[in-house]
Formats: sequence, structure tokens, C-alpha cells
Amino acid sequence: MTNVIIKPVKALKGEVKAPPSKSYTHRILVAALLSNGKTVVEKPLVSDDTLATLEAIKALGARVKQKDGLWEVDGQPLPETPEKHIDCRESGTTLRFMIPVAALAQGKTTFVMGPSLSKRPITLLLQSLSDLGVKTQHDPPSVVVYGGGIKGGETTLRGDVSSQFISGLLFACPHAKKDTQISLTKPVESKGYIDMTMEVLCKHSVKVEISKDYNSIRIPSGQDYKPFKHKVPGDFSSAAYLLAAAAITSSKIRIYNLDYTSKQGDKAILEILRQTGVNVHAGEKHVEVHGAITNPIKIDAGDIPDLVPACTAIACYAVGMSEIRNAGRLRYKESDRLAALYTEFKKMGADITVKGDSLIIMGPCGLHGTLIDPHNDHRIAMACAVAALGAKGDSTIMNAECVSKSYPNFFRDLSLLGASIIGGKFDW
Repeated sequence: MTNVIIKPVKALKGEVKAPPSKSYTHRILVAALLSNGKTVVEKPLVSDDTLATLEAIKALGARVKQKDGLWEVDGQPLPETPEKHIDCRESGTTLRFMIPVAALAQGKTTFVMGPSLSKRPITLLLQSLSDLGVKTQHDPPSVVVYGGGIKGGETTLRGDVSSQFISGLLFACPHAKKDTQISLTKPVESKGYIDMTMEVLCKHSVKVEISKDYNSIRIPSGQDYKPFKHKVPGDFSSAAYLLAAAAITSSKIRIYNLDYTSKQGDKAILEILRQTGVNVHAGEKHVEVHGAITNPIKIDAGDIPDLVPACTAIACYAVGMSEIRNAGRLRYKESDRLAALYTEFKKMGADITVKGDSLIIMGPCGLHGTLIDPHNDHRIAMACAVAALGAKGDSTIMNAECVSKSYPNFFRDLSLLGASIIGGKFDW
């Protein structure tokens, strides 16, 4: 395990490129597998999670040529039965997308999971697949999918647990034997991720009908995926931590490779920063921020759960009470993020409280350096690292390599903006 030391900094400056989107890379790979022909993926994200999906589609029959910054995927519309188990590592997206897709193979597919992933919810997806004629067996840390195709029909799925369950069915059910009707109960959360899935499906000539209130989805059967040439957009979820770093240090930075017209829900970070008093300019393919945090934030995290760690760091530097509501799903991420945020920010001196499914932060908190355990969670590591830039004294982030799950170059990019980071391969 690698520890890094984060030193306080007076100001950051400069420009970097946002990493490619993890969410889009996953989705494009699944659509590429199911397409009849060659899909080109330009500038994919290379991270622990996306490599897990890449290996999964290979196991199901995709033939992939990997070049620098370019992947070419020859699809396998009828997935092959894997010769051995598929290791999803700690990638929930890989597991939840590929389980329904594996049902299209003729034989049995076994998925294995890392320790953290094996604790995350999966039962509701397996129940929906059962409604659609798919037999599975869940014996943590593995899931077995007995193939033979998806019959289709009707199923009901909660919309407030994981949008990845919905996306997994959206990818697989166009190859079902009859039309599929999905009724979604509870308020549907993380709609932006469903929109991203729909966008990728559309580019591959797959049609899905979804109601305006997201309560009902109809997936016509017998559809064919057509190949497409993709350029993966930049990732607002990851860039949010660099933007937060700039706001915390009252700095001016510019981040390229960000398109505000993207379907990504996490572009909401720009409005959140404006709410705090930071100046934000969204140009063509870039975002620039400058100024200091003044106002507290009040946000509903239902559609933007991945922004909560960054927003927690921002709130510690605001003046007054910040409230992050509707964050209950964070208990089922790579860590119990509500508990992890409370524990680690409390160590740094934050006035932070967990109240039901909400985080309450009274700022400014006067943070100080300490030893941070990110709970093997990439977003906790990044949030504490950017908070440490404005703290008094040095902070040490344990197991810093956990950022490789989504943003392998995070510490490098932070250092390019002027942060002083010491430790192992992250010593800049």
C-alpha cells in the first residue's frame, strides 16, 4: 500500500485535461460487445474498473485490439460462454451490466467479486432477471448466471437502489425473445446515468421507450446493435475533485476535455460551485473556475451521489451550515461513504454530523492535517486530499493507490496544478 503526504498550498494555478469518462467507457464497451461489427473507442478511460469490463467482454467473445488511446472491438451479438469465471474485481458497474448480458450466452457464466463489491446490493437485479426467465445463483462472493437467453415479459424494479440495475437490463433486453416491460417503483434516482445508457444505445441503433417520469420502460425485442465510432468525453465526476481543490484554495484553474452539453448528471458540480460564490465559466470543451468559497450549500444528492464526497470537502470551507440530503445510497458504495466521510473529516477537525440520510457541516471548519484512511474508496481518498490542501499542517492519505479505480492520474494532475504531493510513485 502506498501512502502520500499532502502539504497545504496557498494557491493552485494552471490547466489540465479531465480524464475520460468512466461511465461512458463502461457503457460503450458493453454496446460494442453486442454489436455486429467493429466499434472504435477513442480515448477510453484506462482504470481498474474499466479494465474489469474490458476483460469481461473479451471473456464473452469480443475481440479487442488495444492501441495507445484507441480500442477496436469486434462484437459478438450472441455472447459466448466464458471458459472460466469473470473477475469483476471491485467494479459494481461491471457486475451489474454484465450479469444480464451473460444471460444471452448459451451456457453458464460465473462472476466473482472483490471483498467490498460482494457486500453491495445485487439481489433486486437477480429477482428482475428471474421475472424475465433467467435463472441465477447468488453465493457471495460469486454469482452464477445460467444462460440460454432472456424470455422477456414484465418485471418491476426499484428505482432508488442502483441505476446500474436498470442500465444492465437496457443493454441485454433488446436481444430478449419478446418485448420487455419494466415498471420502476419509488422515485428513480441517478437519472443522468440512465440517460447516458440511452444515449449509447441510440448511437448503436437500439430503440428503447421510457416515460417522462422514468416510471416505465419498454424494450422492444429482436433488435440488432450496429457498431459505432465513439470518442469518450471527459468525466465530470472525476473533474469535480480538481474543481473543488481550486475552490478550497481560492485558485484559478482551467480543465479541458469537459463538455457541458454532456448527459452526465455530475456536471451539476458547476452549479454547486456557483452556489458557494465561486466564479465558474463553462466554455467550449473546458471549464474555468476562480474565486473563494463563501456561501454554504444545500443539495439533494439523489441524482448526484458521486459528488457527495467532493461537496463535503467544499462545505468545510463555506461560511454557515451546509446540508447534503438524500444521500442514503452512499452506504452501499465502495465503502459506507456516509460513515467514512463522517469519520475521516471528523479526524481533520470538521464540524460534521450524519442525520438520517443527510450530512450536516458547519463551516468554516478550520481543518488540520491528520492520517486519513480512505476505506479503500477512491472518492473518499480524493475528497480528503483536496480538503487537505487548505488544512493546517500535512495530511497523509493511506492506500492512495485506490484512486486507480476511477482516476489513476489524480495525484499527478493535482501536482501539475501546483499541489505538493510526496510519496512513492505519486512523488511530484
